[in-house]
Amino acid sequence: MAKLVIVESPAKAKTIGKYLGKDYVVKASMGHIRDLPSSLLGVNEQTFDLQYISIRGKEKLIKELKSEAKKCDQIYLATDPDREGEAISWHLAYVLGMDPKEPNRVTFDEITKKGVQKGMAAPRAINENLFNAQQTRRALDRLVGYKISPFLWQKVRKRLSAGRVQSVAVRMIDDREAEIEKFKPEEYWNVDAALGAGSKKFTARLATDAAGKKLLPKTEAEARAIEAGLEGAEYVVAELRRGKRQKSPTPAFITSSLQQEASRKLGFTASRTMRAAQTLYEGVDIAGHGTLGLITYMRTDSLRISDEAVAAAKEYIAATYGEQYVFPGKRKWKARNANAQDAHEAIRPSVPSLTPDEVDRSLLGNPNYSADLAKLYRMIWSRFMASQMADCQQDTVGVTVAAGDYRFRASGFTVTFDGFTALYEEGSDEKEKKETSLPPLEEGQVLKLRALTSEQKFTQPPARYTEATLIRALEENGIGRPSTYAPIITTIIDRGYVEREQKKLKPTVLGRTVNGVLKEHFPDIVDVTFSAGMERMLDDVEHGQADWKATVGQFHQGLVSTLHTAETNMQGKFVRVPDEVSGEVCEKCGKPMLIKTGKYGKFLACAGYPDCRNTKRIVKDTGGICPKCGKGRMLLRKSAKGRVYYGCECYPECDYMTWDEPVATTCEKCGATLFKKGSRLYCAKEGCGYETTVQKGGSV
Repeated sequence: MAKLVIVESPAKAKTIGKYLGKDYVVKASMGHIRDLPSSLLGVNEQTFDLQYISIRGKEKLIKELKSEAKKCDQIYLATDPDREGEAISWHLAYVLGMDPKEPNRVTFDEITKKGVQKGMAAPRAINENLFNAQQTRRALDRLVGYKISPFLWQKVRKRLSAGRVQSVAVRMIDDREAEIEKFKPEEYWNVDAALGAGSKKFTARLATDAAGKKLLPKTEAEARAIEAGLEGAEYVVAELRRGKRQKSPTPAFITSSLQQEASRKLGFTASRTMRAAQTLYEGVDIAGHGTLGLITYMRTDSLRISDEAVAAAKEYIAATYGEQYVFPGKRKWKARNANAQDAHEAIRPSVPSLTPDEVDRSLLGNPNYSADLAKLYRMIWSRFMASQMADCQQDTVGVTVAAGDYRFRASGFTVTFDGFTALYEEGSDEKEKKETSLPPLEEGQVLKLRALTSEQKFTQPPARYTEATLIRALEENGIGRPSTYAPIITTIIDRGYVEREQKKLKPTVLGRTVNGVLKEHFPDIVDVTFSAGMERMLDDVEHGQADWKATVGQFHQGLVSTLHTAETNMQGKFVRVPDEVSGEVCEKCGKPMLIKTGKYGKFLACAGYPDCRNTKRIVKDTGGICPKCGKGRMLLRKSAKGRVYYGCECYPECDYMTWDEPVATTCEKCGATLFKKGSRLYCAKEGCGYETTVQKGGSV
């Protein structure tokens, strides 16, 4: 008789089926088959047992799995190797009448022929502790959602919801917005000297007075006084500091760093990154290799790399770049999060010798695959390979220039050996300290002043979170786990509590109102420290160090007490969500138009409702002109799913639309609006054909 292997997805089933052969039948459960009922709490508030039911629409699939199981003499549950995967396997075992203590659970850290054979050779019992950790999380989330959400319906607005982890993320974003609003910019001035050394020049910035006291002019008057004090001064190289430094590569990706880097370098949202990573893990068709899982498991917080993978990487590096590019020892990295689980390897290519160029030939242009797969694989492969390469070696030089009673400084470096930077460098959310290229200099050398300039500056408020920086903050604070970062962000945006504004996350009026209520009446739920403590309790359950029902009971007791106090304090009270005034006037009655939020996002509605029921879509003028009709403005619009696109205001008379952003720069050839796609600017006017590239670091 055949052996049945059950996985979550058809793609994974297809890949594994090719490796296992004709003696195996591989079926997909399509994710979870059982869950808590959507219309009930589903948690017994006395015993804390969970009430599971078959998910609506899965009845036919469950019947098919049962039928297939009867035909087979052995069943293996091969769902993903994490808490969620363990829960899916437990529920499959329950439905199929299997003993969870029997060795019927197999896991694959990589879906390659070798990885599948290794997993199938080591079946084990279902890990009850891992399953119980998932049950605990499910129970806690359900208690928060089903206990606090009705409170919000009564006191704020219908159809609102609270989430155990999501509400903390909203608070972090709201707190940052409050910091920005309270910030008071302070004026300062930079005084720069453009100096000549023979035929070459460089720029040095005012740093101190002659006694070494730091100088930073606060007003224009102070800056002009310094300029006056420098009139006729001789600029002399007072000190040269030469040194060497080395720059080490960053480790292979974990889930959080993959999401952050994909946001910075590829512009991917966290959910988009994880969709592509899931496909790369489950398998794609590669010419010469067949169906292959291209990366190891992508939900991990471990920086560990197997010795076998390190050896394969070093072999490739030596053959491609030379032995001098191979790091001679074994690199070790310390996890940023002290609570990292180390359950799986870091995210790496399952076959290190399979280059991105080879993958591109199979994926790019293939209608079955998104271009995201090739882009993400290239980034994962490059980062992993770079992590095993030699350090970048640099010669550094710092110069102090004396001019009268003032001292100017400049610094620079020269790369003497590029090392890992020949392949990959990590992106950054922060502005790097500016270093300039310095000409050959000697102490005592007299320099020629080319120009002395003063520039007004202001201190900047803390930046709003991007998806990348929010994920980093969640990770550093111990909020959530690798599998939850993307759903957290998706949820708070879908619920209308947070919106993206030029890739920055900004709380909505609704989000700020709800956060205010939760901070006042449910402080623990939105407290970062409390939430991090709950994550550690979940880890204790996973490691068998805590009873899952006792953990749920302890949380439930505190929640019920807090809810009772909140209901008492808010009796007879109602919190109104403030209206957002748009600045537009209703063309029908002359009253202000308000910004409202509906099923498909924000729209404008007349403040005179119900007497005036005028509504219209919110549009933003990009400043560009339609290249098709030549008269309509290009407006920023949003699709029903929230995706930004650009369309002509003369629609439906003119149906021109594009996903590419119009820019302020006009075509040098015909004067029409240019559009930006990646690093390319192009003219969309028919027959023109002009295009150029965006200069790195430049504006458009």
